[in-house]
Amino acid sequence: MKFEQIKKTLESVTDPVEKLEFVMELGKELSPVPARAVCSEIVGCTSFVQICRTENNFYGTADSAIVRGILFIILSIVDGKTPDEIRQIDLEKMFAELKLNIGAARLNGVNSMIRFLKNL
Repeated sequence: MKFEQIKKTLESVTDPVEKLEFVMELGKELSPVPARAVCSEIVGCTSFVQICRTENNFYGTADSAIVRGILFIILSIVDGKTPDEIRQIDLEKMFAELKLNIGAARLNGVNSMIRFLKNL
């Protein structure tokens, strides 16, 4: 599922709990991490989060269902893009457009994931 589809679905859901349930469902769509992928633990997340890559393809894992969904959303934006292309994307703005009520700790984790991707 691409970011625009995710955004459109979230815009159609008014209940904050249903939005988070949808995000958790997205986390189940994370692709398995290939053995050849290079993985990095994301510092600054309350949950354990890894972002992995092979060339310009991204994978990830997290120990929280909501965080897996958030990771899926972020990776749906950057997958297939080069580091230079990623640096040109306003990931913070795109994520904010989703209007998820995730709390300060998770938002710090989102910012840590974005910072990692911008520094590739």
